[in-house]
This record gives sequence, structure tokens and C-alpha cells, in this order.
Amino acid sequence: MTLTPLTPRQRLARGLKYTAVGPVDVTRGVLGVGVDSAQATAAELRRRYQSGQLRRELAAARETLVAELVAAQEAVSGLPEALTGARARNRRRKRLLMVGVGAGVLAVGAVTFSIVRRSMKPEPSPLPPSVEVTPKP
Repeated sequence: MTLTPLTPRQRLARGLKYTAVGPVDVTRGVLGVGVDSAQATAAELRRRYQSGQLRRELAAARETLVAELVAAQEAVSGLPEALTGARARNRRRKRLLMVGVGAGVLAVGAVTFSIVRRSMKPEPSPLPPSVEVTPKP
């Protein structure tokens, strides 16, 4: 027969039941219930802190995305002026300008895509998988 340790709640109940060991078990039970309560409170506070930190990271990513979109909008709004100036110059400069603008738009799009993709990626769970990864035949 193996002895399993009593939980604080069981210890408190047993202490109230038996008068010989009552004062010791009541004291240990009350202390154990208090410690369990403090641990649960600390875990809840840690979870709330991490949730707030994630919220701050998402807000920072959103601000960065807005800044990138404003920069892209400025580049697109300046595009007609750049095109009219390029028409007056020779063809080589026109091609270089178009390549530069295209590269800029692609760069802004790539940065925007990576920021949006990174902010939408869920955090991996610290818990092990609940189902086996490799099924047995």
C-alpha cells in the first residue's frame, strides 16, 4: 500500500475531524490553502502581464505597418511627377527611373507583407501535443 501525500484541503478536513492531530493539521492545512491561493494568483498575474505584452507588440507592428503604408502612398503620389519628368529625358533615364520605382514598390510591399505575416503568426504552445505526431499502423 503506497501512501499519497494529503492535499491542503484534505489535511484541513482531517484536522478538523481528528482532535488528537487537529491543531497541527489545521495549521498545515490553512497554510497550504494560502500557498495554493498565492500560487494561483501569481499565475493569473503572469498570464495578464504576458497578454498585455502581446497587445503592446501588436500595437507596435500596427504602427510600423501604417508608417510603411504612408511611405508607399507618398511614393505612389510622386510617381506621375516622376514619369512626366522622365518623358522629357532620354529613354535610358526613363528605364532607370521605372526600375527604381518598381524596386521601391516591391521593397515596401515585401516589408509590409513580412510585418503583417509576422503579426498574424500564432505563438507556439509550450505544452506538448495532445495527439501523437506519428500514427501507429
